[in-house]
Amino acid sequence: MDKLNTSRRQLIKRAGIGAALLSTGAGRQVWAATPKRKLGVALVGLGYYSRDLLAPALQLTEHCELRGIVTGSPEKIPVWQQKYGIKDANVYNYGNMHRLANNPDIDVIYIVVPTGLHMKYSIIAANAGKHVWCEKPMAMSVQECQTIIDACRKNKVKLSVGYRMQHEPNTQTVMQYAHSRPYGALQTINATAAYAGNGLPADNWRMQADIGGGALYDMGVYAINGARYAAGLEPVAVTATRDFSHPKFEEVDNTTSLTLEFPKGIIAKCRTSVVEPGNKLRVDCAEGWYELAPMQSYNGVQGVTSDGKKLDKFIANQQAAQMDNDALAIINNTPVKVPGEEGLKDIAIVRAAIESSDKKKRIGL
Repeated sequence: MDKLNTSRRQLIKRAGIGAALLSTGAGRQVWAATPKRKLGVALVGLGYYSRDLLAPALQLTEHCELRGIVTGSPEKIPVWQQKYGIKDANVYNYGNMHRLANNPDIDVIYIVVPTGLHMKYSIIAANAGKHVWCEKPMAMSVQECQTIIDACRKNKVKLSVGYRMQHEPNTQTVMQYAHSRPYGALQTINATAAYAGNGLPADNWRMQADIGGGALYDMGVYAINGARYAAGLEPVAVTATRDFSHPKFEEVDNTTSLTLEFPKGIIAKCRTSVVEPGNKLRVDCAEGWYELAPMQSYNGVQGVTSDGKKLDKFIANQQAAQMDNDALAIINNTPVKVPGEEGLKDIAIVRAAIESSDKKKRIGL
């Protein structure tokens, strides 16, 4: 096992993200999974989301299990090995993770690093012949998203984006309503995904524009994706305003408001913030309405309709359901629920929103 001497900060500073990454992995080994065997998952990045949510959820899954880690923090290794029984041979750092190509224990590599590094490590994972689960937001730009898609297609591995909400049953009901229209024609959608905070230290990646910080990238994709699946359509234009007024937010937005124009005259008002609270999706129709509140929490998502129906289907663990669904798509060789193209569409809107805010005008999509 190579010496793990690359810190997260060094990783972010040193990472060069470019097209040359397509040639990263040397050998490839795709291990066909069968229903008799759980898929082995390696987590890349052992921060809060991996530590407190994904790793515990992997103890609840039926079709996959935690078998490997990739980290630049050597001090985390013994803690994870003791807690999850991870073998020495399944521990990697960011510099040698391409060697996962030769490890039959690992079928899937889950990318859980800062957004600005998603493309780099997704490509390494794909070139290693492993299926790729990439956290949202998918990447920094449409081109980066497409590069990930192309790398997975080239290596014949499946790509899923970590939109856990699309695996949540009450959210799925709202998605179904977009097509069945039980309350008549859709008119307006309001989607708010935000939390009350006071900013982070300037050297934290969430405060840095080039690595994916700011409200629009951090939380905005919940509101954007929510508006899209609630409409069941793709927007044709966006008008956005980004707010940098909080004293700690010098290079990234603390709050962003967007208006999305959809076909059939449907308008979505989206708002995202990391300094003020908000967690709701409401759809107003010609003959009624329905809403989810909260709409993007890790648990307790629930809603109601204008005629009193409760949207309260229970799910024990969103992340476990997401990973089991994605594992079954690999095992059965069926389409994944949230492919890379879904992540790309949201990033196209994010980039157009930034352009709209900078130019102070409506941007067609």
